[in-house]
Amino acid sequence: MLPPGRRIKTCENELTMVKPSSVLLLLFPEGEQIYICLIKRPPTMRHHPGQIGFPGGKVEKEDYSAEMAALREAQEEVGIDPSTIEILGKLSEIYVEVSKFSIQPFLAWADHKPKFIINTDEVEELILFPLTNFVVNEMILETELDTYSGRLRVKYYPYNSEIIWGATAMILSELIEILKKHKSVESQESPIH
Repeated sequence: MLPPGRRIKTCENELTMVKPSSVLLLLFPEGEQIYICLIKRPPTMRHHPGQIGFPGGKVEKEDYSAEMAALREAQEEVGIDPSTIEILGKLSEIYVEVSKFSIQPFLAWADHKPKFIINTDEVEELILFPLTNFVVNEMILETELDTYSGRLRVKYYPYNSEIIWGATAMILSELIEILKKHKSVESQESPIH
């Protein structure tokens, strides 16, 4: 899912310019489906305007960890109460060369759908992405997009009329692969139980 000509790791000479950030991948059940919380950024945002992402942002001085930053940003952006969720772990860190953000994704679980409160200054739309469907029927398409670095042909996940690409798609792709492996392990073991 990596866009052409982009890197996911920093070079040594870029280390002083890197902005540490983190995002929260919140999973929750509803009906027969597991959903993940995504957001659409307003077109007025300085970084990645109009794009689909996860709640999250820059690690600030008052954050004692990247995990705290992810929880703080998720609460600020979509009203997720940190006391109602459980952090399960981390996914691979990704460097976004264009904006110089190094993103640490944190995977979290809520036992039920949270009461979302959208901060309209930072979030144009809340997107509840049906993860279970995508684990079973992963669909990857390609399109051309105008980006800061010119027109690119990119791979993306389609959802409704939205294009989920770039770092968000890479993070989702890793999570989907983990869940596919877990499901295949479960299906191999199920005859024994």
